[in-house]
Amino acid sequence: MAQAKRPNSRAEMTRSRWWRKAGSPAWIMGVLNCTPDSFSDGGNYFDVDRAIAHGLAMWEQGAEIIDVGGESTRPGAEPVPVEDELRRVLPVVRALVAHGCRVSVDTMKAEVMARAIEAGACMINDVSALRFDAASLAVVADAGVDVCLMHMQGTPRTMQRAPHYDDVLGEVASFFAQRIDACLAAGMEPSAILLDPGIGFGKRLEDNLCLIANLGYFRSRFEMPVLLGVSRKSFIHALTGAEVHDRELETAVAGGIGVFDGADGLRVHDVALQRRAARVAAALADHRLQPKG
Repeated sequence: MAQAKRPNSRAEMTRSRWWRKAGSPAWIMGVLNCTPDSFSDGGNYFDVDRAIAHGLAMWEQGAEIIDVGGESTRPGAEPVPVEDELRRVLPVVRALVAHGCRVSVDTMKAEVMARAIEAGACMINDVSALRFDAASLAVVADAGVDVCLMHMQGTPRTMQRAPHYDDVLGEVASFFAQRIDACLAAGMEPSAILLDPGIGFGKRLEDNLCLIANLGYFRSRFEMPVLLGVSRKSFIHALTGAEVHDRELETAVAGGIGVFDGADGLRVHDVALQRRAARVAAALADHRLQPKG
């Protein structure tokens, strides 16, 4: 079967609002976990009113989009019934959209995607890259919303059980190529697709570091915006010993290096602080000299 048509050049991608433009900071996706068991802030925003208030606060702090999730994807996490996930996310999505916020929904389930889009979500952020639920491709394509395709080896429940790569950059790139083709074949526009290498999702420490340090490889190969999520993740503990609520400094360093190397957006917990770091990193990236001749 012939492959779906890929964009031929950056000119074909100019409609994507998610490219970081020269002179602008990397955009920020604010994490809003409406769960009792997420690794960093599980339970903090399980109450609907508190979740809405926190989402609005992140929007005021400068987040470009609020990422609402009702199912934890931490290592070892158990699946959540679709009814529970809907009950957690839909009231929050509706309220944030009603207040003028741009909202993405972090889910692997087609029904949650469809209902969240009806409620006003403009992006689907799927850690399975639309593989978990066979109906997901059609839901996203028919709705015409943006989608972030993340790489994950295994599932949230199994992903950190001895992950292994012979060539992490090549293997993640091959995965993206397959998923992009699937999305384009389903009828999605190239400009609707973002890529996330999935830091911490079925990765060893050395894999995470290689991906962060070489993000520009994915951006230049696929000519699609790249989202990086390093906020408070466990690779930081492996390097510095910092506990989960004391990792903002390391998050800023890793995120800043990612922006310098090509990340268009950062998925973070502390929007105000990380937005400042992203601004510095983007300014440095904009002044990097290109070889002459």
